[in-house]
Amino acid sequence: MSGHSKWHNIQKTKGAADAKRAQAFTKIAREMIVAVKEGGSGDPNNNSRLAAVITKAKAANMPNDNIKRTIDKALGAGNTDNYEKIVYEGYGPSGVAVIVETMTDNRNRTAGEMRHYFDKFGGNMGAANCVSWSFDKKGVIVIDNEDEELDEDTVMMEALDAGADDFEPDGETFVVYTKPDDVSPVAEKISAAGYKLLSAQVEMLPQNGYIKLTDEDDIKNMQKMLDMFEDNDDVQNVWHNWEDAE
Repeated sequence: MSGHSKWHNIQKTKGAADAKRAQAFTKIAREMIVAVKEGGSGDPNNNSRLAAVITKAKAANMPNDNIKRTIDKALGAGNTDNYEKIVYEGYGPSGVAVIVETMTDNRNRTAGEMRHYFDKFGGNMGAANCVSWSFDKKGVIVIDNEDEELDEDTVMMEALDAGADDFEPDGETFVVYTKPDDVSPVAEKISAAGYKLLSAQVEMLPQNGYIKLTDEDDIKNMQKMLDMFEDNDDVQNVWHNWEDAE
């Protein structure tokens, strides 16, 4: 299938460095707390949203103890965490479409910061659905093949047998696509088959593929904008249609 953000395009958000990993765990924990509260259950078998977040957490190598502590905290009577999900949309340099998913306990603070990031680096924040209409929501599972020892046909058949909708090789990874609600059960089956997952979550994929920036200043500003979004504690995910040249 066409249009998926290549793995090198999104790996910076996965917490490769220790500091990034710790921040990633914090963001996943916040998402887990909201999933427990809104789903009304700490049992992933009875809470599909929680199951999806746990799958995402495991793919990010979040320890099981951390997962359990976060769920227990969310179920605790004294837990006063009150986050809401707010999505901001807009444009980066040269009209790159950007979707920023946040989870915040202070919408005024977060809105101001998001608008500042857009404006500072040559973009502008738009109205709701100004760019999301051109993205599709899909489950995306990234399988590690760094050593290139996996047989593509075998992985593809096992992924499809697990319930995947589509599959494609992507450098040192294989990318598996599912319906949004199927990402957790499919990821569990693929993981149980012995494959290492680098990522497993619902993503927003541009319908018309990715665009390249040619101006050096636009490229620098786009990267700086993404870095600012990703370093913000309120930001959960950033989706865009810029094809990083790395």
